[in-house]
Amino acid sequence: MSVTKTAPGRLGRRAELTFKHNTDHGRHGWLRLTPAYSVKLVNDILSDRVGHLHVLDPFSGTGTTALSATMRGHRASAVDLNPFLVWLAGAKTAIYDTETLRAAARRARHVSALASADGPMSQPPPIYDVTRWWYSDNLDYLCRTKGAIDKIEAEPGPVRDLLLVAFCRALIALSNAAFNHQSMSFKTGRASAQTRMFERRARYGSFEDAAAVVLEGAAVNPAKPASVRVGDARNLDESLTESFDLLITSPPYPNRMSYIRELRPYMFWLGYLKHGRDAGELDWRSTGGTWGIATSRLTTWERPPGTFFPDYLETALTNIRNSDTKSGAVLANYVAKYFADTWQHLTSMSKLARPDAEVHYIVGNSKFYETLVPTERVYRDMLLSCGAKEAEIRTIRKRNSKRELYEYDVVARI
Repeated sequence: MSVTKTAPGRLGRRAELTFKHNTDHGRHGWLRLTPAYSVKLVNDILSDRVGHLHVLDPFSGTGTTALSATMRGHRASAVDLNPFLVWLAGAKTAIYDTETLRAAARRARHVSALASADGPMSQPPPIYDVTRWWYSDNLDYLCRTKGAIDKIEAEPGPVRDLLLVAFCRALIALSNAAFNHQSMSFKTGRASAQTRMFERRARYGSFEDAAAVVLEGAAVNPAKPASVRVGDARNLDESLTESFDLLITSPPYPNRMSYIRELRPYMFWLGYLKHGRDAGELDWRSTGGTWGIATSRLTTWERPPGTFFPDYLETALTNIRNSDTKSGAVLANYVAKYFADTWQHLTSMSKLARPDAEVHYIVGNSKFYETLVPTERVYRDMLLSCGAKEAEIRTIRKRNSKRELYEYDVVARI
């Protein structure tokens, strides 16, 4: 997407020409975790902003908002509970000089050569049934690639960051997992001799190919680096001390989809997860988390006193609870906890907003049994209850084949 409606002088000609590459094919697509429409949506919100704003994303994920804001010359603060995503967003929004990029290119060639020549091996990640994720040949190659990175560029720094981003891209390219639907699936059976020959050829070029994509994106620098940090959005005022002008974020939706699910392979390989239980613990601390131990704890969870729940939400919770004798109570608690966490976040966020600050919450509604949960309406009413001067709901798009499910931009002025 090209840059339009920008204030004169805010983006030089080089930045204007390269911004399309950066957002469509460069840093935003390093790990293919950022849908193209998300990038477009953020850029559309930023496109007519003048001056130098402080832009905040309290559920920053892979750093889409921060990168788009800094490319346009704004200051950006990004906060996320997941340390892997904080690392990735920091790498994606960093400024890389020519010598760093050249050094990373040299190291990448060295890593590829060492991995192909049976160099040092790292241990495979402690993922349960790891050979379901990667055939043994691919797993062996990835262990050698990671071992080569650890030997050639052992010290933390921008070069190692770039190599690890490329490694993450390669490990998914060689994976048997499919991430294109809510219930993760895997290839089954053994690969044929012809398929194995094809995979062997693709395998030994996968890291170099990934490094080329990463370094090409890294060559296009934002105007300034972003501030990216680990923090809990429910207690945002404990992570940040500076107020903001514009908030753009897409928090988790109340849809029982674990947002750590797709991140597990990266996090296990890079050491952010040591045991399967760690994923559940992180999900329990996350808004909308529902993995492992997070689900079992919902049975005894109780709503904090003072949480704002409008009457229509209370009715929806009652309907969900009474819909199914086996899972209704747990699902009702899941939805209730999601909105209790949301209320805590919004009250915390409002303390950091400058007068007339604008906020954009990109959210989706959900359906449990036959009960529709109007997430967008709850956000709007919670924002008004937190002191917003005005708030409105803008429909963005239909999400899937279910006619009731949409994505919305809940916009408010604080």
